[in-house]
Amino acid sequence: MNGEGAATPAPRPITSLRGVGEALAHRLSALGIHSTLDLLFLLPVRYEDRTRTVPLGELRPGMRAAVEGEVQLTEVAFRGRRQLLSRLSDGSGSLTLRFFHFSSQQQQGLTRGTRIRCFGEARRGNAGIEMVHPEYRRAGPAGEGNEDRLTPIYPSTEGVTQGRLRMLMKLALAQVNADELRDWLPAELLQRADLPSLHEALLLVHQPPVNCPVDELVNRRHPAQRRLAFEELLAHQLSLRQLRQRIQSEPGWVIGSDGALASRLLASLPFALTGAQRRVLGQIDADLACERPMLRLVQGDVGCGKTLVAAVAAAQVVQAGRQAALMAPTELLADQHAQNFQRWFSPLSVPVALLTGRQTGKARQSLQKGIREGHAPIVIGTHALFQEGVQFASLALAIVDEQHRFGVHQRLALREKGSAEGRQPHQLIMTATPIPRTLAMTAYADLDISVIDELPPGRTPVKTIALPESRRDEVVQRIHGSCLAGRQAYWVCPLIDESGEMPYSAAEETAQTLAAALPELRVGLVHGRMPGAAKERTMQEFKRGAIQLLVATTVIEVGVDVPNASLMVIENAERMGLAQLHQLRGRVGRGEFESTCVLLYHSPLSSLARERLAVMRDTSDGFEVARRDLELRGPGELLGTRQTGLSQMRVADLSRDADLLPSVQRAAQLLLQRWPAHVAPLIARWIGQAEQYGRVG
Repeated sequence: MNGEGAATPAPRPITSLRGVGEALAHRLSALGIHSTLDLLFLLPVRYEDRTRTVPLGELRPGMRAAVEGEVQLTEVAFRGRRQLLSRLSDGSGSLTLRFFHFSSQQQQGLTRGTRIRCFGEARRGNAGIEMVHPEYRRAGPAGEGNEDRLTPIYPSTEGVTQGRLRMLMKLALAQVNADELRDWLPAELLQRADLPSLHEALLLVHQPPVNCPVDELVNRRHPAQRRLAFEELLAHQLSLRQLRQRIQSEPGWVIGSDGALASRLLASLPFALTGAQRRVLGQIDADLACERPMLRLVQGDVGCGKTLVAAVAAAQVVQAGRQAALMAPTELLADQHAQNFQRWFSPLSVPVALLTGRQTGKARQSLQKGIREGHAPIVIGTHALFQEGVQFASLALAIVDEQHRFGVHQRLALREKGSAEGRQPHQLIMTATPIPRTLAMTAYADLDISVIDELPPGRTPVKTIALPESRRDEVVQRIHGSCLAGRQAYWVCPLIDESGEMPYSAAEETAQTLAAALPELRVGLVHGRMPGAAKERTMQEFKRGAIQLLVATTVIEVGVDVPNASLMVIENAERMGLAQLHQLRGRVGRGEFESTCVLLYHSPLSSLARERLAVMRDTSDGFEVARRDLELRGPGELLGTRQTGLSQMRVADLSRDADLLPSVQRAAQLLLQRWPAHVAPLIARWIGQAEQYGRVG
């Protein structure tokens, strides 16, 4: 189907399906289902073979099985709580069905003599084998109405049973029209990738025949699932390429300068740039001299000197009479960037302003006035930079640090602040999270990528050791010795509870325990819920050496620079991803002293946790760590959950489907060249009209 010039119709709301009212629609929204198309793209998490019934006499505890039998007795019992008990028999044995939540209709449907077919997990009960809340239905004559396909099990949400989901899926598959499921992938592309059509793929994943290879389905390696993953990856690739085209369709500021200010900045430094820094600066200079707005990602390992590269780029812009802004994800990091920039630019008589959420009243108004009138050539801040009331005189360079902490919309909102005189600011994106090339090309398809793959001379490698929690006292004594010798140390308390919320009380308790164990040392505490001023005061005391041991949450993951800190202890290290462990480890080894990172873990370790800790011990190369992290944990850990939607894909998984990426990139190029009318419908299908990147309010 070619479909040139055709537009895909808006997906029908989920309430268009029979039996779906507002209450059920609200429950389904928890699964991300708002339309019939959303429902069809909700893939099963596993499958069960219910085509064969197991005689009741062969049931054993722990078996999940389909059984069939005749109801011998149904009664409501009161054993601690009200429950419905139904006794089944098939001649080979008997089974009790137990329901804690039931209706009078259900009770009437299980009258003596009724033949039913049910599926559930057998377990040992007071009166023999039983099933609790099994799925069941009235059975027909022997063999009639038996399942002839594998049964899909979907992600669940409160108030929506598996039976209801399967019924809705069947309705949606029967009612979906050709326009809604139009195949926007031309036959030529499908043949080249050896993939089935969209309709064939959806039918198979929701109603797989019995002979379908279950292991392929469970691992999402079946061609039908790969077809859906391919299309979703393609839609994201196209959306980012469109974003790039849209941004670069408007002119940027042409920054032409002789580099005198940048040269003066570099001459004031007590060290020379690395070759990698010089190479990346050459790429940035070439971008700044173009009329097209720069869209460049600079990635490099912890301590490779990205911030200095950004400062030199800012110097070029300031010399041309324009403004540069740097946006950081936390006040702590914004404060530190401001201190570095002030140290570099004050001798050059270039003011550096700091704008954060905690500033209020006249001080904030005065700062905003200076930014608006151009008296602040360099502005550093948090997300406060793109809030209402902040206006720039001529923002020509927007620098975003730790891109994975921001959504694309936030980055583009800062860009909107710079739209002036019909020109758009250049964008320089920085990340200290090294990203494997294939992933970077997919996640950042809207950006040119520069890599600083060289560390400044003199950085001492950090020795990493993993120790069980049982050796905690030894670690405390090691801190004692190191701090009395004049060094400083970090003790990091990571996320503990399942919700991902940091129970900061755990960090406070740890600080109190360590202070009692180490009375000769001054112990400080920093966590995310502290007021900004208190956090900054503690960090400053740590930086100047007044605090010897800093207990912190992962708020110190990025940007904190204390060269005298040579020891880091990370609690519950087995719960953390490699990217985060590597970022934290980068806080030590920044001075001339030999440094150590101690990973404290709770036994027993899972095989995955053991492998992660082994990677940390074996390598300090951030790109190797990132490659292994992608293998072990997937892209969410590397990109952050708010990245361009890639970590919340419905079907695709960047680590599992990485081998599709080269063909996805080729397909994107072909579609843009030969079938441009297919691009917008593909993006709308997978990302939605309202979510298209670049549409910033």
